[in-house]
Amino acid sequence: MSAPAGTADGAGNTGPGRVLRIGVLGCADIAWRRMLPAIVAEPRTRLVAVAGRDAAKARRFTDRFGGEPVEGYERLLGRTDLDAVYVPLPTGLHARWAVEALGRGLHVLVEKPLATGRAEAAAMLTAARGAGLCLMENLMFLHHGQHEEVRRLVAAGEIGEPRSLSASFGIPALPAGDIRHRADLGGGCLLDVGVYPLRTARLLLGPELDPVGAVLRVDPALGVDVAGHVLLTTPAGVTAELSFGFEHAYRCSYALWGGAGRIVLDRAFTPPPTLRPVLRLEQQDLVREYTLPADDQYAAVVRSFAAAVLDGAEPRDGEEDLLGTADLVDRVRACAREIRR
Repeated sequence: MSAPAGTADGAGNTGPGRVLRIGVLGCADIAWRRMLPAIVAEPRTRLVAVAGRDAAKARRFTDRFGGEPVEGYERLLGRTDLDAVYVPLPTGLHARWAVEALGRGLHVLVEKPLATGRAEAAAMLTAARGAGLCLMENLMFLHHGQHEEVRRLVAAGEIGEPRSLSASFGIPALPAGDIRHRADLGGGCLLDVGVYPLRTARLLLGPELDPVGAVLRVDPALGVDVAGHVLLTTPAGVTAELSFGFEHAYRCSYALWGGAGRIVLDRAFTPPPTLRPVLRLEQQDLVREYTLPADDQYAAVVRSFAAAVLDGAEPRDGEEDLLGTADLVDRVRACAREIRR
């Protein structure tokens, strides 16, 4: 959801050279590694403050990236020198703090996934719409140019009509005590890594997807899913087979198979900014490899958020996409067979 152009024009932040003044709610690893470097590097954004549950943790961030450390999320939201907040908190806390920030008149960039399910996503979007503010999800891979190249090749008929998609995102076992093992905070692999192949299916096959089968393996000691497999279908019978989990050799890739060929893309979801991705097009008696330009999806997200707030540009995903993905997560959960071991 985008806001009217110029809504970030608070006192001292007016005119064509205005910048988006951002506060950060939480000291997450993704903020440290990826998003704060992108925010401080973007000319149209300025990091103003970072809030942590304790001041020392926040100060570690501001010592590196600048801005003012703040103890407590409420204190940051009470500031008068912010236009927006970035929320990298655990998924189970997204709705609470995003709605709170929107109620304070702040635009919100929320770390993926937007919410734990459709009901929370709808409440967040309703709050943003009612306040006339921007609410954007930080599903970064969508902003990388390699996926538009895949869509271009498909539109050009290089693989014929798509017949099936396979997509995988798995990471090695998480350390003991990792926040993604906390069921009460929206943990589990479906929400953390599973949303990438689910959103890929919507991107490449369209929004009309139904789960016809799913398996979630739950670690009973943790109470969260640590591995999953999902089968989706379109009304026309085009299928998507998706795998994800927390106990795998690292893999993030997808392959789109059509009537006349196949497209394969590795490093689909987390390519580093310097990587030149290689896309493989397989046809009868012919295999072609395309080395694509390097692209910084982290910087692209920040640029998109700044453009949505300052210029009124539409974010990559609108309400229909955000609700549709959250709804698909709900339906996968509802049909999944849980295996506890």
